[in-house]
Amino acid sequence: AKIISSFRRYLEDDGYIEVETPMLTPKATGAAAEPFETYHKALDIPLFARIAPELYLKRLVVGGFEKVYELNRNFRNEGLSHKHSPEFTMLEFYCAYMDVNGMMDFAEEMIRESVQKATGGLQIGYEENTIDFEKPFERLAMKDAILRYKPDAEVTEENMEGLFDQYAEENIIQPTFIIDYPKKISPLSKASPENPELAERFELFIAGAERANGFSELNDPREQYDRFVDQMKERESGDAEAMVLDEDYVKALSYGMPPAAGIGIGIDRLVMLLTNQHSIRDVILFPHMRPEKNTQEIEE
Repeated sequence: AKIISSFRRYLEDDGYIEVETPMLTPKATGAAAEPFETYHKALDIPLFARIAPELYLKRLVVGGFEKVYELNRNFRNEGLSHKHSPEFTMLEFYCAYMDVNGMMDFAEEMIRESVQKATGGLQIGYEENTIDFEKPFERLAMKDAILRYKPDAEVTEENMEGLFDQYAEENIIQPTFIIDYPKKISPLSKASPENPELAERFELFIAGAERANGFSELNDPREQYDRFVDQMKERESGDAEAMVLDEDYVKALSYGMPPAAGIGIGIDRLVMLLTNQHSIRDVILFPHMRPEKNTQEIEE
């Protein structure tokens, strides 16, 4: 409750407007994830529990909301683990006329101030480590992070994400922005002007886990359409988490979206960190779990 109220206060003091976007959507877009599917009888159409509010929030940026945020639930029909739940709380916000570097600056200061207000300090004990939120967060290219922990690795665009997950992620303890992601795995982010194969994207890692994801927003409708088409090819090849083509969103971009940056912060994973809990189920009041077997089933 304290971390959420601190985030709200920080955003509203900076001029952000809180909104609500649809929880049931005709297309499961805004993230790479598998959705829950349902059916609307009156409209005679399938609907999906949203996997992310991103494309709706960016429609609002197109419509003139220059600073907008939503704090609500996302749903993903994926496996359970100590850091994955089928429903979870996410803070997403977007700011017009800001780029990836400005968003990292803003998010770092917001998290630092909110941790201070929620816990009374800036050093947090987590497992055997002390997490220091007072020092500037390191910014480290994904390729450099891999080479830091596996110096002999031959890093390519194709294997970069898998090498990072295998060798680097769990070793990143202090707050660190991993930057320079491959564009191929960042279909909604703007390409880097220095290297068009990389995206202006970051993820915040703390204590061996991702806590936030953000980027400069891709606002070119033609390029966004082409990126969606590439994702659909991945989907047809068997990738159930690849994004679907959202033509309505591409149409919205064609009206003109200003340069913008956005971020999503996983509230549950951040609260796990601040309360020294090691399973996401321990920070959700009513987590989804397999039902207990009744007495008759046990006897049989």
